[in-house]
Amino acid sequence: MTKVRRPPAQAKPKASDTPIELTPDEIAFMRSLVIHEDDSIFVINKPAGLSSQGGRIKAHTLDDLLWALARRDRPRPRLIHRLDRDTSGVILTARTKPAATFLGKALMGMRFRKTYLAIVAPGAPEPRGGRIDSPLRRESIGREAYMRVCEPDHPDAEAARSRYRTLAANAQAALVELSPDTGRMHQLRVHMASIGRPIAGDSRYGGALVLAGAPVPRLMLHAARLVFPHPEGGERRIEAPLPDDFKAVLEKLDLALPER
Repeated sequence: MTKVRRPPAQAKPKASDTPIELTPDEIAFMRSLVIHEDDSIFVINKPAGLSSQGGRIKAHTLDDLLWALARRDRPRPRLIHRLDRDTSGVILTARTKPAATFLGKALMGMRFRKTYLAIVAPGAPEPRGGRIDSPLRRESIGREAYMRVCEPDHPDAEAARSRYRTLAANAQAALVELSPDTGRMHQLRVHMASIGRPIAGDSRYGGALVLAGAPVPRLMLHAARLVFPHPEGGERRIEAPLPDDFKAVLEKLDLALPER
């Protein structure tokens, strides 16, 4: 009996490579988030509540919505880094594979400089500025992942370093500028909680859920500025304005950004 030879099966495309059909409203929404574009990159001002990539929530993520920016018959832009779902602000994508490779190497080489704004409570950190070098380890509780401060000799310890400085403060809360030198999951959130000033709205790590008599609408963390090497040469500095919900909490607290 002659054995029939079957043609080799074609590899199935990855889900991320399969175009997603978006509504006109979703396309317009995605395009409204672009704060910078050129031949190599798009920079997005991500709103709080939008996941960067797939999770358990059955809704389109930023990764999905990037199909709204894809050129005809071309791959969609690629995320270079991520932000937590409830963090707003600057997020970088690459329009081409060479740009993605270049930026990925720059990120791994720690050539990105990220600056965040956060509201912490109660009051200003002590001291009002400094560096936190506490290592972190991952811990799973049920289906949730947490990061914990740990000793440097813990077998799961990951080096983590963050810098902070207080911009404005009163007895209730403080507006702080945060700069992570490493990129561990939840790093800024855990580091600020470790010095007794968790970020407001952070129920996972003990942040205040009510400030000035009003509920905190979400995690008060905003990726305000990103400085990075550009694939075409030189350096780019992109800033994302504070969203309205963040400004409303500052106003309620009678805190304001200092004049530049």
